[in-house]
Amino acid sequence: MVKKNYHIETELVLSKSDDQHNASVPPLYQSATFKQPSLHNMGDYDYTRSGNPTRTFLQNQICRIMKANHAFAVTSGMGCLDVITRLLSPGDEVIAGDDLYGGTHRLLTYLHNKGDIKLFHHDTTNTELIKSKISKSTRMIFLESPTNPLMKVCDVKSITKHAKEVNPDIIVVFDNTMMSPILMTPLDLGVDIQYESGTKYLNGHHDIMAGIIATRDTKLAEKIYFVINSTGCGLSPFDSWLLCRGLKTLSVRIEKQQQNCYKIAEFLNNVGFKVRFTGLKNHPQYQLHNSMCKGAGAVLSFETGNIKISEKIVESTEIFGIAVSFGCVNSLISMPCLMSHASIDAKTREEREFPEDLIRLCIGIENCDDLIDDLTKALLKSGAVKLNSKDELFNAVALQSKL
Repeated sequence: MVKKNYHIETELVLSKSDDQHNASVPPLYQSATFKQPSLHNMGDYDYTRSGNPTRTFLQNQICRIMKANHAFAVTSGMGCLDVITRLLSPGDEVIAGDDLYGGTHRLLTYLHNKGDIKLFHHDTTNTELIKSKISKSTRMIFLESPTNPLMKVCDVKSITKHAKEVNPDIIVVFDNTMMSPILMTPLDLGVDIQYESGTKYLNGHHDIMAGIIATRDTKLAEKIYFVINSTGCGLSPFDSWLLCRGLKTLSVRIEKQQQNCYKIAEFLNNVGFKVRFTGLKNHPQYQLHNSMCKGAGAVLSFETGNIKISEKIVESTEIFGIAVSFGCVNSLISMPCLMSHASIDAKTREEREFPEDLIRLCIGIENCDDLIDDLTKALLKSGAVKLNSKDELFNAVALQSKL
């Protein structure tokens, strides 16, 4: 009988556990060790570092929703990156974008400074530039799209296709945390390894740390598993169980969060701020993004033109929590240069045209009117906008102050 392929929304909630009691919810095997039938008849599991039934259930489900042949759950998104970089050999050349998650930049820079890798940063939105930098010496390419927090979009398919033509052994790695499997399937675009921070959308409640690595390449999978088993960074049974639970609502959470984000992006755009959101038609890579993704996600950033005003806005919200990370059911606000991207030095940020006044909004599932009202009060309190004489919502005051 041919296995039926269900839509991702169905796969997320479809529980096909081989539990002996047919439990509706996959059972939690909170055990470090497993007894063996005999010395000569070893069972499927012996030690949770190497494998656990709860983690296996999670990984099998991840395979289905990411359209992968192999998936691995580890202790964090950065744990994914650590495992992936261990595939490299000393002196290997690596290409990465110039707008990376702060932790990614930190680890890759650390490896570069140690002499473990030769790292080159380039603007991945410039497809021809990236193509020209790929050579037979390039061993790995790190891509993000849209990037966090500048929302830069790269042509994943074109870059990957060219990379394979130049060097068939090159490994293209893609961080899909911003989009999640609901909105993007990077493996369909030709990348070799897709990874995500399970802490964010996949779990959705910010009560665990987790990371997911997925691939269709069996040889790569064997190497990845070897590293995970050797280092013991596999996700714990309880966190695997919580991630299984969080996945069930991924589709409905993303739908609501994205819906709210579109409305808030339009609101801020109409006020007059420079808004970075791939769902707005004025985004420079709007068409390219839509050719690869099913939506724009639930993260946006905007500029006020003044660092102090941005700080006042962030500190004046009540519903939006000041916190790093994103993907949670509740809305968050931050200034990346002071928080998630503070590990990137000021000189590098300036070279990469990273606005110091940038505010990032990570939208949750709250009532959108309440979120806009909260932002309205913060904008007024900070002096970023003023009420006009007709008492309409806003009369945006252009903020021309220099940083």
